[in-house]
Formats: sequence, C-alpha cells, structure tokens
Amino acid sequence: MTAVADRAEMSAPVQIRDVTLRDGLQLVGRPLPTERKVRLVRELLALGVEHVEVGSMARADLVPTLADSLDVIAALTEAERERAWLWVATPRHVERAVAAGARRLQYCFSASDGHNRANIGRDTEASLAAMPDALAAARESDATVQLCIATAFTCPFEGAVPLERFASIVTDPRTEGAVDVVIADTLGQAHPAEVGERVALAARERPELGIVFHGHDTWGLGAANAAAAVRSGATVVDGALAGLGGCPFAPGASGNTATEDLVFALRPSWASPGSFAGLVRLGEEVSAALGEPNRSRARAGARSRAEAFEWVVAD
Repeated sequence: MTAVADRAEMSAPVQIRDVTLRDGLQLVGRPLPTERKVRLVRELLALGVEHVEVGSMARADLVPTLADSLDVIAALTEAERERAWLWVATPRHVERAVAAGARRLQYCFSASDGHNRANIGRDTEASLAAMPDALAAARESDATVQLCIATAFTCPFEGAVPLERFASIVTDPRTEGAVDVVIADTLGQAHPAEVGERVALAARERPELGIVFHGHDTWGLGAANAAAAVRSGATVVDGALAGLGGCPFAPGASGNTATEDLVFALRPSWASPGSFAGLVRLGEEVSAALGEPNRSRARAGARSRAEAFEWVVAD
C-alpha cells in the first residue's frame, strides 16, 4: 500500500464547502437578493453541508452579483459565521470583513502572475508580500485565514504552472499562520494524477495545514479530481449547486464541480437520499432563478425514471 493510500485511510471523513454564493455567482447575469442568499446559507447548513462560502470582497463594479457580501455576513448569526467563508485578497479586505463580523477568511491569489494581475491587479509576489499583514489583521479579531492558491495547475495566460512554482508558494514562510491551504483548479484542466500529486505535496510539506480542494468541471473530471484529492489528504472539497460558476478573469473556465455530484460521489457522513434530494431541489431552484442551466450530472440521474434506486428524486 502506498503512503498516499495510507494517509487517505487515516484522514477524517470528507467535508463539503458549498461556494454557490461566491464562485457560483461570479459569471451569472442576474443577482440573487440578499435575503435569498441568507436563506440559502441556512438551507445548506440545515441539510448538513459543513461550510459555505458566502461572498467576496472583490470590487462591486467588477463583480456586481457579490456587492452585498458584507450584508450577508452581517445578517448571519455568530454560529453561522463560524461556518461561513469570505474571499479576500488584501489586508484592507480583511479589515473590512472582520469589521462586518466575518470570522473565516480565504486569502486568495494566483500561482501565475498573469492571472493574478487580471484578477487582483498585482503580481503573485506582491500578494505573498502582503499576506503577513492580512494574517495580523485577522488575528486582531480572532478570525482565521486560509491560504488559497488559484491557478494551481494551469493559467489561461501562461499555460501549465510548474510543480516547483506551486511548491514554492506552499512552503513560503510568509504564509505561516494560515489554517488551511486551498488548492484551486481554477480552469478545470487538471487530471486526477496531478491533483493527487499536488495535494500530497502540500500534505507532506505543510502537515499542520488542513487541505481544501477547489475544482471545476470544465473537462468533465470535477468529481474524479475531488476523489483524487481526498485520497491524497484533502479533507474538504468545494462545489457549487447546479455546477454554477467560473472566473470572469479566466477565459476557458466553466462552472464549479456541482455540490450534488460531490455529495453523491464522496458520501460525506451526513449524506443520505433525503439530504441529497434537498440539494437537488435547491440547485434546481437557484439555477432557475438565475436563468442558468443546471450542469449537475447527479441531478440528471436523480431525475431519471429509475425509481427502484433510492437516490432518485421523484418530486
């Protein structure tokens, strides 16, 4: 048995973070009302989803569907904020977020300079250099921060991201103080072997960190990549209802791996035909409200005529 397999067998059961309200809304043409966002957070948590990404500090003129993210945070209870993550990219973002009540922050930048400039307006080194100040601002308010590495596999402007580049960010001492590392296949171009390799590297080099895998389903490998990540040491995987999402600054990116697909494939401890059916219905409702297609393959199966299968959703 390999070391990777040994690690997977000893790891905690996989948890799901639903990112519908951040990554899932970045490319849609219609906004969701703030009150609907707050209700969706509560519906997801009630079904058993462990974590929810509720918004972003991105500029409202660039991503208008996320302009009310701090209003969403403010409307949540303290207990809900402990399970609600907010995307940030600068120390000032952190200061504003914690002032609004955010407790869980995802400090994100890209492994590639080209995407980081397009997405955040600076090169990767500048984002890394600012991370200690972001961590310090969070500590002052007892908030926790994840290190999120976007374009961890490929960049829409530069192509493949070398393993050495990824490793240099994971091991950079300026990231010390983060609680997790989020490894993002921003374009959905990774395959299971390289996902396993990079997750295993992060687990080996930074054993004190939790590992989150953030995948997209552009090339149809979203669920397979998530499974590979879990086998190599990831304990949390990201997904969006109905496979919504994509990055407005990453040409070629499509929707996130569907939360429904991840739950059906990975079977977190709370998964059951009933909770899965609730996710299917939520995905259908949200995608219809946004006027977006539902890309979840598990949802398509759930709405089949195979009534003898207990995971089929009849109504």
